[in-house]
Amino acid sequence: MKLKERIIRQIAATGPISVADYMAMCLFDRDEGYYTNREPFGKDGDFVTAPEVSQIFGELIGVWCVNTWQALGSPAEFVLCEIGPGRGTLMKDLLRAANKIAPNFTQAARIYLVEISGRLEQIQKAILAKHGTSIIWKKHFNDVGSGPLILIANELFDAIPSRQFVKTNGSFAERVIALDEQMNLTFAVGSGSIDEGLPPGNDIAPEGSIFEVAPARDALMHEIAARIHRDRGAALVFDYGHLHQGFGDTLQALSRHNAVDVLHIPGAADLTTHVDFHSLALAARAEGCKTGAMTQGEFLLAMGLLDRAGALGRRKSVEVQDKIRLDVERLAAPEQMGTLFKTLCVADTATHVFPFASN
Repeated sequence: MKLKERIIRQIAATGPISVADYMAMCLFDRDEGYYTNREPFGKDGDFVTAPEVSQIFGELIGVWCVNTWQALGSPAEFVLCEIGPGRGTLMKDLLRAANKIAPNFTQAARIYLVEISGRLEQIQKAILAKHGTSIIWKKHFNDVGSGPLILIANELFDAIPSRQFVKTNGSFAERVIALDEQMNLTFAVGSGSIDEGLPPGNDIAPEGSIFEVAPARDALMHEIAARIHRDRGAALVFDYGHLHQGFGDTLQALSRHNAVDVLHIPGAADLTTHVDFHSLALAARAEGCKTGAMTQGEFLLAMGLLDRAGALGRRKSVEVQDKIRLDVERLAAPEQMGTLFKTLCVADTATHVFPFASN
């Protein structure tokens, strides 16, 4: 049975479902979920992530990882972990760059990739097979080995389901997925409500304003930060989102690089909401860590984006140089990924992590 038909039958039988439950079914259903059955990345997929834009992205993260390892005192053994590693491109470029500048780094690393999709795990194994470093795959972060931790997550949190609340008659009630008279999926207002955690100005927000909250995202950040606080280390998170809480409907679906109706093809389109970095930072600080945040463009420029692009294009053809320039603009230009995407760093209080100021 197609996923959409199963969702309709479930709602008809038991009533409306939350936006978070709908996202979870669309993305992670065992038989027909988007991430469990598809290869969404790249020009032949539904969207292109930063590691697929240019090798420079992963290389600069490799430099950051080496710097962080050195800031931790260059431990003889540590955990290098990526959650949601896509096709494995970021880790491939990261390890190649790190091995060139600090071979001891890769020798000390116990590498873990946390991936729930069996299909994507096989792709990652094929891409990383030639690296020569032993890599351990796990389904859940809490199964990752102990020790000082350097963690990377690129476009992970946006795919973790979030709930929506809509202002109705002066208060915020949960937005749900229901059925209209023709048995089509539609948005409706549920009976659930939210009183705590609303942004300032909620009392003057206009009717219909939407507030998004993602307890599952915060829970994962609590888990990561608790580990860093206990064993030392740092995490680097990239995603599109906002640094300050506010109102707005950011639920969106992508298929073949185009926006589609979020209720139209459940399981066949990527479904995300923007990440609330303010909430993630609060979760990390609650576990005793410090945080720093900036735009993706600011981070990449601070890590040497332009110098690396120049070196990569040196003595290359005009066509190759133009391609590198366009890739750099896509990664860092304010009107492209540079401002929309943010970078959050979480670290133990004793570790200074460049280029983030201690908060």
